[in-house]
Amino acid sequence: MKSTFLRRLAAVSAAAALALGLAAPAAADDFPSRTIELVVPYQPGGGTDGLARTFADASRKHMAQSMVIVNRPGAGGAIGWTEVINAKPDGYKLAVLTVELLTLPHLGLAKFNYDDFQPIAQLNADPAAITVKADAPWNTIEEFLADAKKKPESVRVGNSGNGSIWHLAAAALEDKTGAKFGHIPFQGAAPAVLALLGGHIEAVAVSPAEVSTHVQSGKLKMLMVMADKRVPGFEKVPTGKERGIDVSIGTWRGLGAPKNTPPEVMAKLREITAKTAAEPMMREAMDKLNLGYVYTDGAAFKETLARDNAYYKDLITKLNIKP
Repeated sequence: MKSTFLRRLAAVSAAAALALGLAAPAAADDFPSRTIELVVPYQPGGGTDGLARTFADASRKHMAQSMVIVNRPGAGGAIGWTEVINAKPDGYKLAVLTVELLTLPHLGLAKFNYDDFQPIAQLNADPAAITVKADAPWNTIEEFLADAKKKPESVRVGNSGNGSIWHLAAAALEDKTGAKFGHIPFQGAAPAVLALLGGHIEAVAVSPAEVSTHVQSGKLKMLMVMADKRVPGFEKVPTGKERGIDVSIGTWRGLGAPKNTPPEVMAKLREITAKTAAEPMMREAMDKLNLGYVYTDGAAFKETLARDNAYYKDLITKLNIKP
């Protein structure tokens, strides 16, 4: 009697295991079977939001379901990222990742780590640039830095907030050159640029995208980009390395999923993302937003995250940067 019961129990268990084994691939093959939420951890209207919305529109060609944008601004991105980190890891809630994912923890402003996400792909990269008014007395980065060394803190450089990527960029430039700026924080890059146009500060350390309109109109001039190569659209602007300044720093944007998302779902997400990133409308929209197009797959993006995380940890610690 007992042995018969055990045999039946074993048979039922085996059947259940077989059913589950067959069901799992079917579920993966069916992904996505409902709407995917893409969380933007910033306010609507900025470059990150614009990139996300364009991606969501372009993705419709490559999956049966739609992707909707959910804005979760606050705490420099921490609110939105925390929501996604704590979401069910099923591929239906994703996040736009930016470089602040790495800097916030080292500034003591967040308890998460970049390893709390699985990277899907990188979609953008923009270096920092030093930009001044068109009628400023400096025409080269050497002249600019010479004044910042001669009169410490008299050259005021605007950034997008204490501890922001553009604050870190200016601080890294100081570290490499011995210059000493007066760091002036603003609530974002746009207000910093407006302050420069109004003559309230001497320079900004923001991306070329954020000053391009004013450079093209002749109101501002760019002295240097902190990149390994010259930036398309600004080919006449030298890199720091060309001027003997070994500094390469900037921001990027990509997509990530919660860390325990199943491999088969991650494979689907990466496939959809690769096809979407190749859509002409993506390139066209990014050009209009003045965002640098860069596509790297999940493995390469993960290497970027690890490398940059180590860099910002060392920089923030070395310079004792406080938010």
